[in-house]
Amino acid sequence: MATKIPSPSQIWPILVVIITLAFAALYYFFLLSRTENTALISRNTDLQGQVASAETRIKILDNQIATLEAEPLRVRNNEILKNISDLKSAYRSAMLQYEEILKLREQPASKVAPLENLFSSILSFLSKDNFKEATANSLKLATEINKEQSRLASLAQSATFAIAASVPESSTPPSSGYSRQKVTVEGLGSYQVSLVAGDLGSTKVIVDTASAGTCGNDCPVLPLATYVSRTGAYAGVNGSYFCPASYPSCAGKTNSFDLLLMNKDKVYFNSDNNVYSNNPGVVFGSGYIRFLSAVSGWGRDTGIDSMISNYPLMVSGGSIVFGGNSDPKQGSRGNRSFVASKGNTVYIGVVHGVTVAESARVMKAMGMDNALNLDSGGSTALWSGGYKVGPGRDLPNVILFVRK
Repeated sequence: MATKIPSPSQIWPILVVIITLAFAALYYFFLLSRTENTALISRNTDLQGQVASAETRIKILDNQIATLEAEPLRVRNNEILKNISDLKSAYRSAMLQYEEILKLREQPASKVAPLENLFSSILSFLSKDNFKEATANSLKLATEINKEQSRLASLAQSATFAIAASVPESSTPPSSGYSRQKVTVEGLGSYQVSLVAGDLGSTKVIVDTASAGTCGNDCPVLPLATYVSRTGAYAGVNGSYFCPASYPSCAGKTNSFDLLLMNKDKVYFNSDNNVYSNNPGVVFGSGYIRFLSAVSGWGRDTGIDSMISNYPLMVSGGSIVFGGNSDPKQGSRGNRSFVASKGNTVYIGVVHGVTVAESARVMKAMGMDNALNLDSGGSTALWSGGYKVGPGRDLPNVILFVRK
């Protein structure tokens, strides 16, 4: 059957409807787009207004800050802050100089009275906020401290400790007990040595501490005589370097020491910070003594009686291993404590009026197999039936001889 084709009169009405709908759709989308664009323009205008308002507010705040900074109170606050900063700086400098005066005071033949007077004037000026005069006197004090240090260093090269005529001359150390003797060192002269001998067959060597464990600040200390009394020891000597409470730089770590040590109670001190330490030490065992060139090679054996680290090692295997260094404190003359060994005998004692390098020469002249330097200066103390040297300042650790 043939398909009937619509006549033109039937098609036109349909086309008119389609075209009308298309225009209506296009007009709708036009109106929708125009509305969204208007909203965006309005939003952008609002944002621009907010930005302008914020910028205006920032300018106002900037002006207010500038006004505040120009006000007398702000200026005065800045002056106070500067004064505090100047005071802190001047105080730190003064305390370091005071510590140098304390160190000089510990040396024989030192003349610190003029230095102490200068220091007092600095404190007086600081109390009056007179930083100009305090600074001027601080510079003067620094110069005078350097002069005194140089004078003592020069004196150390020529002065010798006065040895009483009653002191016997002998380079042979005692086999037991206490001795005070004059030891002659070829090429240097004669030196007085106070020492105690302990045969390891009848003597146990221990290290005693005032603290029960590692201590970082405000650590307990005791006189050497107290250590002797509470352990029943028959002799004792001061131990390792520590930070005295009288030193300003020791604030926050007063009476602490950071070298390795194991006390008589089998407690190791400062173990963590000595894992890689090159400082020497000495181990006291049952019937033996062992000197270490570096405690980094030592484990944490508690089968020993005690051990202690200090520096420098002066004699090792019968040979001098310390000939001096740039440390002015070790290069000045004073009383030098030591622990040494010869065969099966341990010695603790003090060489009087020497540098550390000279102490090493004395140890060699006495035929010591090994010798370790201990703390000195104001800490020097030796006890044998009473103080033979000292008592010195109170100590955080000591070496003691106890009869078996």
